[in-house]
Amino acid sequence: MVCCNKKNAYFAADFINSLNDRVAKNCHRISMQGANNILRELFENPKSVFSVLSPAEQHDLQGAWQIVPVRKDEFIYKEGDCPAGFIFLITGKVKIFKTGASMREQIVRMTSALGYVGYRALLADEIHNASAVALENSVICRVPPVHFFNRLLKNPDFSFRLLRKLASELGFSNSRTVTLTQKHIRGRLAESLLLLKEKYGFEHDGASLKAYLSREDIARLSNMTTANAIRTLSSFVDEKVITVDGRIIKIIDITRLESISTSG
Repeated sequence: MVCCNKKNAYFAADFINSLNDRVAKNCHRISMQGANNILRELFENPKSVFSVLSPAEQHDLQGAWQIVPVRKDEFIYKEGDCPAGFIFLITGKVKIFKTGASMREQIVRMTSALGYVGYRALLADEIHNASAVALENSVICRVPPVHFFNRLLKNPDFSFRLLRKLASELGFSNSRTVTLTQKHIRGRLAESLLLLKEKYGFEHDGASLKAYLSREDIARLSNMTTANAIRTLSSFVDEKVITVDGRIIKIIDITRLESISTSG
């Protein structure tokens, strides 16, 4: 882990330097322009919980956080671990999954850049009840618990934003519970593809999902066996709803896919 030194020049330069140093050592290359964009997005995007912090609070935060590159398939935390801080994703994609009694994994949530992971356990003073793994080479930022509780949560706007985020995720979890227990296989898989579209978007062609999951992960996201996921994807291809080329899934009839998801 690398802690940025707030005694140096303006905090944006510190962030960029520390980020580039860590990423270079771990073969995760991020351009200077990219780092500038990340920083600007973090503090200026109205959807970011950090946008409500004052310049002084942002400066203090930059002096406390730890920038950590994470390789593809590397654990950020494991089920049963104690929370190590407030974690948010700077770049990359992360899946959060829980292992059942039969040792079968179920993906319960997925996160993209500027998303937060593991904070439920931190706020509840509990161990993590799920695991988080990078789906691709990613960069996370970890805020130590002391700074999180003693500084960030002292800002009422920050606390409100976080509370609203928790409420939103509770609503999402309730809806997903119904989907995964009551929809048929086709409806579940269709909704999972739409979820990936909503979370990560399309590539430049406007049709290919910007998420390249294995068949096993698609099955884990949809609460089905890998064999069923493969068969259902093939049926969607036959119906000209999607095309599949390895891990590249292109949605060619989104109206039909939405109809399958809705009908269950």
